[in-house]
Amino acid sequence: MKKSFILLFLSLTLFSYQEKVAAQTLNVSTAQELQEAIAKAKAGNEIVLKNGIWKDIQIKFYGEGTADKPIILRAETPGKVSIEGVSNLKLGGKYLVVRDLHFKNGYTPSNSVIQFKINEDSIANHSRITNCVIDEFTQPNREVSDHWIEFWGRNNQLDHSSIVGKSNFGPTVRVFLKGNEHVNNHHQIVYNHFGPRPRKGGPHGETLQIGSSHTSMTPSYTNVSNNFFDRCNGEVEIISNKSNFNEYRNNIFFESEGSLVLRHGNYCTIDGNVFIGNDDSEFIGGIRVINTGHWITNNYFYKIKGNEFRSALAVMNGIPKSPLNRYNQVTDVVVAYNTYIDCKSPFQFGVGTNIDKKEVLPASEIRSARPERMLLANNLVFNHEKEEYPIVNYDDVGGVTFKRNVLNNQNKSGVSSEGISTEDFSVNKLSENLYVPANSLEDVYHGFDFETIKTDFFGADRTQHNSIGAMIVPVNGNPLLIKKEIYGATWFSLAAPNATPKTMQVSSSRALQSKLKSAHSGDIIALKGGVYKISTSLLIDKNITITSADKNRRAEIRFTSEKPGFIMLPKGELHLDNISLKGNKTQDAIATLDKNMSKAFNLYIKNTEISSFKSVIKAYKASFADTILIEGSTIKDCLTGILLNTEIDAKGDYNAEFVTITNSTFDHIASSVLNYYRGGYDESTIGGNLVLKNNTFTNSGQADESGLLIQNHGIVNVIFSDNTFRDNPVKEIAILWGEKGQKPVNNVTENSGEIRIEQNLKQKLMY
Repeated sequence: MKKSFILLFLSLTLFSYQEKVAAQTLNVSTAQELQEAIAKAKAGNEIVLKNGIWKDIQIKFYGEGTADKPIILRAETPGKVSIEGVSNLKLGGKYLVVRDLHFKNGYTPSNSVIQFKINEDSIANHSRITNCVIDEFTQPNREVSDHWIEFWGRNNQLDHSSIVGKSNFGPTVRVFLKGNEHVNNHHQIVYNHFGPRPRKGGPHGETLQIGSSHTSMTPSYTNVSNNFFDRCNGEVEIISNKSNFNEYRNNIFFESEGSLVLRHGNYCTIDGNVFIGNDDSEFIGGIRVINTGHWITNNYFYKIKGNEFRSALAVMNGIPKSPLNRYNQVTDVVVAYNTYIDCKSPFQFGVGTNIDKKEVLPASEIRSARPERMLLANNLVFNHEKEEYPIVNYDDVGGVTFKRNVLNNQNKSGVSSEGISTEDFSVNKLSENLYVPANSLEDVYHGFDFETIKTDFFGADRTQHNSIGAMIVPVNGNPLLIKKEIYGATWFSLAAPNATPKTMQVSSSRALQSKLKSAHSGDIIALKGGVYKISTSLLIDKNITITSADKNRRAEIRFTSEKPGFIMLPKGELHLDNISLKGNKTQDAIATLDKNMSKAFNLYIKNTEISSFKSVIKAYKASFADTILIEGSTIKDCLTGILLNTEIDAKGDYNAEFVTITNSTFDHIASSVLNYYRGGYDESTIGGNLVLKNNTFTNSGQADESGLLIQNHGIVNVIFSDNTFRDNPVKEIAILWGEKGQKPVNNVTENSGEIRIEQNLKQKLMY
């Protein structure tokens, strides 16, 4: 009897528990069921989305959870629920958690993909997005602006999520402080993997923006810690700080072409971060300093080769009585206990000074306010190769105090001080990219409030044993700089499957078109000798190489319709090698789509002849090439050349990042050979790169109204050397921008006009 009673009791208890669990878990498989589940969810409930594709769904997730019993919206299986099409997610209420979702193959119909606000009356607080992925969820038109994640309210968190591939306008993540309910917010942005974010070819490509110029004097207290910024190349500001009292701790900035920028706002802490560059790029930066009261401590910089805005430590000049949206003077900033290994001129002061531009800029834009009451102390600079100019000063640095900064090379900079000393010391390599001194440099400077710097980069106690630089030696344990497994969603990987490229030989026009459609990215199409007549456009939406099967017998593709020969689609990459393209002067040889170029394309032309086209390359508005390379090729008998000139709004945008033309011949191009344009006075991007080297230009340019053979208006980085210009009936070959260091080198000109240098280029202000 007693045993039966116990069994009955256990059965009832188990049934009650199962009933309770069932009541707490709301399984949904349709948009209607999801809406109903959200409407009735209570504290402690879980709403579980069935595995599969949820397309064209705008989710409004609201409710009132508690700290102990949040309301959770999650995938049935992490990573197996994809939000696709025209979709987004908005949160409103308290203690809401979203996890395990994958946003891909679509874009948001609103200003954001995920937003901690439904409307002004329904704002999220104490809510969390975790273990989620947003993967290339970008607008079809790159010029449409959005944010992938918008923070509103207070005490919200983004963690362990992967945010990858934003190519359209707008910061990836933005924190808003418009109104008292959004200030003093204490948001947490931690353990995420940001990037890669591709180059964008214009401004408004930040990865994080915290605040705005209009709310920049507002306290935010946002914490950005332990994140991995992986090749975030959208623009010069990877992080744009625009509010007060934020903290940036223990983040990794890996080969990202930009900087952590204290653009507006004051009293930020930048501690324990890593900035890793390489030998191949001069656009990877560190920290740029503007405004008041920041403490920059325990940071590690490796192979940062950037200059001015992208230097390891860039300290800007301000504008006297600056408006909120410009540049305030640097005052009361401390830079202490940082390590710089193999960095080029790591300390750069007076960055952005432009007193010499009074002729082309209004007085309100002249940056003449130098840093005041700034302290650099206990910093360590080591270079394996001789680097005798650790400091670049574009203006007077009398307001900067130097104390106990130690170099391993002689300081021949224009700035010297007893606080900058050269000592004989060595470093040991502990792990990839990580070097520390072989011995402690213990004679540190004890500045005001330095006792608050209690630990080093690895958390070792500075109060017991101290040393110059970011790390106290000896370093204990296995000191890895990057532990990729701790960042981002646990179930998501950026690693692409290893596919072996296939070479497919073709001998007919029909086979060429068929193989191009069926080929996989990376494949090679080898054309047997002969002429391939094509009456339609060949679409390039993958990485494809077209070459001649016999290097000694160049195949010819002859385009016969008025349609472009090749049309570049988003993410298309075309390699033309040792072939001939021929038109009838009614079509463009290579063109982009005229709209919806959501992502960049790439173009590589080597040992190829292109003749008899209306234009050689035509980029439509909002299209963007990361790289266009022409090498060892002949281009002749075309009406015009390379057209990268459709971003004419003077907003800092341009159609290609890297344009390299070497060892090539241009003959009988009726109009300009190249029109590569960037308009608007903007400093937030690389600004375009043109390499024009060892080429020959003949009998070209007579039909262009500009009188210019090569137009490169507003392009910042130009190498113009070892070219020959012969019998080109133009007024000028090119106009180079002197302020940017552009100059012609070893060019030969005969009956072709002149190459002119304009020191200060007049550009339209963008603000």
